[in-house]
Amino acid sequence: MKIKQDDRLTDWLWLLGLFAAAMLLYSINLGGLPLRDWDEGLVAQVAREIWRSPPHSLTWLYPTYWGEPYLNKPPLMHLLVAGSYAIAGINEWSARLPGAFLTALSVPLLYSIGREALGQRIPAVFAALVYLTFLPVVRHGRLAMLDGAVLCFMLLMVWCLLRSRRDSRYSLGIGIGFGLICLTKGVMLGLLLGAIALIFLLWDTPRLITLPYLWAGIGIGSLPVALWYGAQWLQYGQQFLGVSVVDQSFRRIWTPVENHVGPPWYYILELLKYGFPWLLFLPLAFKRVWQNRTLSWAKLVLVWSGVYLMAISLMATKLPWYILPLYPALALAVGAQLAQFWGSQPIGMKQSHSSTYSRVWIGVFALFAVIGWVGSLYFAKFSLQPEPDLEVILASVGVSMTTVAVLIARQNPQFLSVLIWGSYLSLLLLMTSEHWVWEIAEAYPVKPVAEIVQQGVPTDQRVYTSYPYNRPSLNFYSDRRVIPASQERLLELWNSNPRPYFLLDSNALRDLKLQPKAILNVSKGTENWILITKEGS
Repeated sequence: MKIKQDDRLTDWLWLLGLFAAAMLLYSINLGGLPLRDWDEGLVAQVAREIWRSPPHSLTWLYPTYWGEPYLNKPPLMHLLVAGSYAIAGINEWSARLPGAFLTALSVPLLYSIGREALGQRIPAVFAALVYLTFLPVVRHGRLAMLDGAVLCFMLLMVWCLLRSRRDSRYSLGIGIGFGLICLTKGVMLGLLLGAIALIFLLWDTPRLITLPYLWAGIGIGSLPVALWYGAQWLQYGQQFLGVSVVDQSFRRIWTPVENHVGPPWYYILELLKYGFPWLLFLPLAFKRVWQNRTLSWAKLVLVWSGVYLMAISLMATKLPWYILPLYPALALAVGAQLAQFWGSQPIGMKQSHSSTYSRVWIGVFALFAVIGWVGSLYFAKFSLQPEPDLEVILASVGVSMTTVAVLIARQNPQFLSVLIWGSYLSLLLLMTSEHWVWEIAEAYPVKPVAEIVQQGVPTDQRVYTSYPYNRPSLNFYSDRRVIPASQERLLELWNSNPRPYFLLDSNALRDLKLQPKAILNVSKGTENWILITKEGS
């Protein structure tokens, strides 16, 4: 009995330690950078309209975006962000906190899945640490998006599925996790992830399919989903089906949305770009998965990774964050492999005939060490614009990769400790810098322009801009709707009565030959200026 109690206590300590490490990584400098365009700006604005509306308005049930029905996604995450606003005010930190918290919670959940699937603690620890240090998961989990919440709810569903093999009551959680996924990102993703769980059950433990608890859980989880979809149908009718169900869900399967297109191997390239350092161990890890495909953990990895990767690869619409639900499965495979390097492995796993480390790994880690050192030296001594943040981050990469390469050359398994700690520290340094949301550098700085719009334009007035793309972050920060328009449309609006407000760059102002009554400006660069033209008398 004491051994079981000690074992349980150790698990709880690991759970708390992993959650603490994840919360530090996911919350540090969370509000240090502006919200990026599209998903963050959109989620933040929808949540603000929910927060501003009185409960009797039912905006929490029928959310709006600039006063118009918001039909893109169910509102669970937007409601959580609105609750965060109520506690901490409207800012970047409160907008990103719910997603960051749920993504951090998914790390100990993956450890729990590893304990159930892999049978031993060490493989589960490695799986959780690998998952913790995947760059795409960290970056997108910190953003005010829906995907971090989906990861958490998906892992909750998988954990309950595995636990139900020992206690059928946990089958209730499978349906609850399914329902939460559907209320976060729509029924299509819920059906896909639910199908993965069902296929695994049919292969591994088909007796669970007949459990009353399973179907009761699916019923409990599906009921609020059905009620929400029914409420939207009653309120909006065919418009809801056309936008939410067809355009924002099923049409993405066969039609690229907003030009987000790519080849079938798009997500393989995403793994190659952002999967380092764990990508290096994937071939060997999946070789062992296939060798042990009669074991439950290997079946789970094969079904999860195979079905999901095939589904998103065949979809016409390609977006980088669609790959995120694949990373926990990859972490389980890599964690099992790293445990063997450490001297432990899942119960029943076939032992590898060779325990030596590949010379290729030495070369790859040495290459990244050189990149780290050279990059750090460049930003310290030779860059025209010094970047001390990048200098320190790249130095951390250089130190870590150098040590890892040396330890691998000596066949020392302690290279895993250095690799995990070095990856975590480098990610932590990246998150404290101004570079972790690198997409905001793709367009002009949004906050100074938003301040000018807010100061110069009355509330509830629309603004038309010569910038060619819609910027939800600009709309959010200015609390005004800024609408892109062609030069022809701008001239038409200028000659209309009354004249609206305009946000123009200097080139557009010159080409249109406008004579504004009042001009406010802000530097956009060395030559370009953002201008607001106010209505003439």
